[in-house]
Amino acid sequence: MSGHSKWSTIKRKKGANDARRGKIFTRLIKEITVAARTGGGDPEGNPRLRAAIASAKAENMPKDNIARAIKKGTGEIAGEVYDEILYEGYGPGGVAVLVECMTDNRNRTVADVRHYFTKSNGNLGESGCVAWMFEKKGLILVDKETVSEEELMDHALEAGADDIIEEESEFQILTPPEDMDDVRSGLEEAGISFIEASISMIPKNTVDVTDEKVARSLLKLLENLEDHDDVQKVHANFDIDDELMEQLS
Repeated sequence: MSGHSKWSTIKRKKGANDARRGKIFTRLIKEITVAARTGGGDPEGNPRLRAAIASAKAENMPKDNIARAIKKGTGEIAGEVYDEILYEGYGPGGVAVLVECMTDNRNRTVADVRHYFTKSNGNLGESGCVAWMFEKKGLILVDKETVSEEELMDHALEAGADDIIEEESEFQILTPPEDMDDVRSGLEEAGISFIEASISMIPKNTVDVTDEKVARSLLKLLENLEDHDDVQKVHANFDIDDELMEQLS
């Protein structure tokens, strides 16, 4: 879990500024649009759309924005058509990196992603080179200040969660992908709010990054990828201990 938890915590600490919030909205709008295009505009019959809407609401996205994105997906109003692409590669220190993209220009996106890997002494690999190191899971993040561990466990496990992991500032709830929506709904019914609810790629094992230079280069790679307009999510299987993280901060 370390790769996801470390990076997600870093992202949220950076996420207070308006520019980054705008990027979050852009990604959510893309996800809602593609979900509606592939599975229809009714969230009741489209779990992916239902999860995307829940994530958008968690980020306080206006209802009009959500409705407009759905209509773009169903073709009721004009909108871009995005291709979903998964890029795989190795970052500094041999860390495995997965990059989920939605793009209207494949050539532009792959060129930019390759450039970021090369610039950070990593390399973009072939399809399948690192995906086997990750497992698809439902992931729900809950702020530790909003609920006790005992209460969260009672509701989450009853709703079908596999595990709950305590991190520095959050609880991470892991679910089978097909059960994430039920667990999310169970939390909502119990009045428990969440930071994020999404299908994520969780590393099966992690690579310890202990060298400061390598760690800085790795985090810069992840940040560059996250900042790209075509990138939806970045997953990596690294672990950096708290002492080094403090130095990097």
